[in-house]
Amino acid sequence: MRDATVVIALCGDVMLGRGVDQILPHPGDPTLWEDYLRDARDYVRLAEAANGPVPRPVDFAYPWGDALDVLDRAGAQVRVVNLETSVTTSSDAAVGKAINYRMSPANLPCLAAVRPDCCALANNHVLDFGPAGLAETSAALDGAGLRTAGAGPDAEAAWRAAIVPAGAARVVILSFGLPSSGVPSWWAATPDRSGVAFLPEPSRREAGAVADRVRRVRRPGDIVIASVHWGSNWGYGVGPDERRFAYALIDGGVDVVHGHSSHHPRPIEVYRNRLILYGCGDLVNDYEGIGGHARYRADLRLLYLASVRTGTGELVGLRMAPLQAHRMRLRRTSAEDSQWLRKVLDQHSRELGTAVDLAADGTLVARPG
Repeated sequence: MRDATVVIALCGDVMLGRGVDQILPHPGDPTLWEDYLRDARDYVRLAEAANGPVPRPVDFAYPWGDALDVLDRAGAQVRVVNLETSVTTSSDAAVGKAINYRMSPANLPCLAAVRPDCCALANNHVLDFGPAGLAETSAALDGAGLRTAGAGPDAEAAWRAAIVPAGAARVVILSFGLPSSGVPSWWAATPDRSGVAFLPEPSRREAGAVADRVRRVRRPGDIVIASVHWGSNWGYGVGPDERRFAYALIDGGVDVVHGHSSHHPRPIEVYRNRLILYGCGDLVNDYEGIGGHARYRADLRLLYLASVRTGTGELVGLRMAPLQAHRMRLRRTSAEDSQWLRKVLDQHSRELGTAVDLAADGTLVARPG
């Protein structure tokens, strides 16, 4: 196969439940089991208190806002999202969870509006409503024709890679979660129990197990993505165990490490000409009116657009489109906010050998630094 370049859109956490679900055409039961709030509509009110009225019901594309135009203009051939929401009508909330996310299956056209090629499910919210909620989630996504990876009725299904055609090439996506992101060990899928693809620790041994799976599914010319739910919600530091694990994944045949779980973008690294995103940050959620951690500017979001060469899996280039959550919709950022994102991401990524510039078109661009 001749080398070609595939543009892959890599999205952080997409949480279409709770407040987002309530503004869509078919809101589900708003009941919550949180200490903070007991009605999902209150998250809409918090967003309105922060930035003004939110229309409702909105059309299914509304939460994505300007992100849809960004994706189309970028020519994104493959779109990967971390879907951190149960798609269920169940009220059997998982015991011991501080927060439970669910969206009405009738609102799935909102997810479909971004045309995802793969929904990564190995995260700490997909089982918020237990095995029955996971089964309904899987059935709803399958019924809507949406590919998934990272969860299923047993370990074999949970670890099965999603295969996305990209011209003459294929993009292979494996989704798995680690306990550092809050994924409980008892959510791990087993041969006779549903759950998520789970690794107990970010070790070379576990990376080797992933490499074995990559070898079984990879064909010449494939691009392999490891979509990893890991790390804390806040903070820019990248620990040596995370770096070693990411390196071991790439040494084992992974081309892109798509990390998520953090509520804000974390540093970027390029190792052996392959991309490591330690944390993409949130993309769509109802956090707009929630206080705390203001220094991280969690209202600012990034949409990652990686150009990857099919013959080698090497990174050709990485652009990042800055967006802002405003009235529960993504909009383009101001020049000042884009520069703030560039400065912060550049500061912390330079420690890992990557610089971040602001391009004339308003996107952020990664380069060796």
